[in-house]
Amino acid sequence: MAKRYELTTPQWRKIEPLLPGKPGDPGRSGADNRLFVNGVLWVLRSGAHWHDLPERYGKWKTVHKRFTRWAEAGVWERVFEHLIEDPDNSYV
Repeated sequence: MAKRYELTTPQWRKIEPLLPGKPGDPGRSGADNRLFVNGVLWVLRSGAHWHDLPERYGKWKTVHKRFTRWAEAGVWERVFEHLIEDPDNSYV
């Protein structure tokens, strides 16, 4: 069962292929992409400050820096463009 602010497995499967860090991609591994995305969702959905991010998601500064890098690289825009086409987009 997903926690309140986290993606369910079906929701995760819809966005996973759109994210950087898949096996075969250059650079860092995406092994923790789901944990990272859930951490971002925790901040955005709860309205809390980044420094209040629970430790289970990692260090808040690291998560925030990665969030910013993905924003600058257009990752979030790409994900939302894909999800907006999904009729079951209640999680967008």
